[in-house]
Amino acid sequence: MSIAGQNLKYLRKLRGWTQEEFANKLGIKRSLVGAYEEERADPRLDVLQVVSEIFKLTLDELLTKELGNQSGTYLTRRRQMKMMSAERNLIHFVPVKAAAGYLANYADSEFIDELNTFTLPMLSGGNYRAFEIIGDSMLPTPSGSIIVCEKIEDLNDVKNDQPYIVVSRNEGIVYKRVEKNNRYKNKLTLVSDNPQYQPYQINTEDVAELWHAQMVISKVSQQQRWDMNSLASMVNNLQSQVSTLKKKLN
Repeated sequence: MSIAGQNLKYLRKLRGWTQEEFANKLGIKRSLVGAYEEERADPRLDVLQVVSEIFKLTLDELLTKELGNQSGTYLTRRRQMKMMSAERNLIHFVPVKAAAGYLANYADSEFIDELNTFTLPMLSGGNYRAFEIIGDSMLPTPSGSIIVCEKIEDLNDVKNDQPYIVVSRNEGIVYKRVEKNNRYKNKLTLVSDNPQYQPYQINTEDVAELWHAQMVISKVSQQQRWDMNSLASMVNNLQSQVSTLKKKLN
């Protein structure tokens, strides 16, 4: 495999992208990514320029250095920079487009190191992560909001009716309120703020990670306003769901 093709494959896997996802980012066909990685074709210069911009690399590094096999790679340098900034309480950000990669690589420190980071001055002394959410199940929190969360290490520390990002093997990444089940200790009930969505249960053994929501970041223009008729309808629906949920828990 050519060095450039090998580096493209290494960088793609580092981000947890499929060949199709990588091709979309590069503006080329998936088959062309496969051809580069399998050394059936040499990457075009314009493609390498896009790769260098995405990963903050020089063309010389892409063409002459095996990024996955040498010390002092750009990944190592990025880690060193983040280590130097550890005291700033960096928050790794998981956008929707990286959700599939995160589910496959949430325990991979190399993948996590490659996520974009930011800081918030009001947070300190914890293990924080931020997740982008989509959909209207947690209205009035709008789709596209960023949920800043603190890691929960023990499911026993879960507090009922609090919002969490739940990373599970079957449901993926969801933002819900969590209720512990008094009858079945191996189950959690996930409840939406939008009463149009029914609560549902998941097995605790399926939970890979649990993050307690601390802050919501969203655009002012996205904030929801409710009229009285909508609120009355939702309250009635919520009361019905609460009655059903009580029956299930008892």
